[in-house]
Amino acid sequence: GKEVVIANAIIAMLTIGGQQLFSFFTFSCPCHVGQNLIYGLAFLGVPALILLIVGYALNNQTWRLVMGKRSHFERVTSPNWLLKCKLVCFVLCSITGRALVAPVTWLAVTLINGSYYSCAVSEYVPVHYYGAAPNVTASERSRILATFPCRQLVPPELTRARDEVILLLRYQSQVAGWLLIAVVVITVFLSYCLASCFSPLSFLHFRYWNSYVHNEQELFDEATEQHSRLYAMQNVRKFFGFVPGSENVKEIRIPSLREWQAISGLAFLKRVDQEHYDYSLLHDWALKERASGKYLRIDEDP
Repeated sequence: GKEVVIANAIIAMLTIGGQQLFSFFTFSCPCHVGQNLIYGLAFLGVPALILLIVGYALNNQTWRLVMGKRSHFERVTSPNWLLKCKLVCFVLCSITGRALVAPVTWLAVTLINGSYYSCAVSEYVPVHYYGAAPNVTASERSRILATFPCRQLVPPELTRARDEVILLLRYQSQVAGWLLIAVVVITVFLSYCLASCFSPLSFLHFRYWNSYVHNEQELFDEATEQHSRLYAMQNVRKFFGFVPGSENVKEIRIPSLREWQAISGLAFLKRVDQEHYDYSLLHDWALKERASGKYLRIDEDP
């Protein structure tokens, strides 16, 4: 839908901005044999991996799939088992597609920039591109090539060779970046085409279903907010003797020291029976204790 496209575009723009800031303030090639490759690949891969994990973690469908795993596979008859597996695979593919937006954007932008790739593979440039001092040893050649990303470390007589090598590496990096973008665009387009071809719904029916799911989720969230507030309000009323925000409060309840201690501290979700849980210490107290104790009458005219 449009909301997904807008969200993905925002994520991509934020990733591009973050990559530019990240490169400007933190990236500095060590220009040393054996360290360039590790440093360049770390700046290419580690942020992309972190963005991928964050993409999974921020998607509500991930937690719906994980926390609803029992309902997916328990008490499922054999004819429906294959359908359940297809549904889980479809949801996983959808989650992965959303999670890949940021890391793919990071990789594409860094490859088009060329600095990370040039740093990582400068010492592995083929020998025939190094024509200024062909008679040096292999280790000395690697050491000199490793300094090419740092212009200030290159001897003056090797400046031209250095420029040629950097141009070659940037060309390779940018071509790889554009190929990555092309592969991703084609894959996304073909995925949407295949999904539409195998969909049991017509175009207008699919739009209606999409609108229904969106409206159902919004209404469910509103009902959840109101229901939980009303439920919590009953427990708060039992503890304090009045509902917050009420006018003309006649009396308030004075909780005892034992009751204050009962609702204080750390609380975990507590199972009451096969179907119900206690959500908090106050909830647990309200279900177990009677609303007796000391009450204080409030005069209407202070």
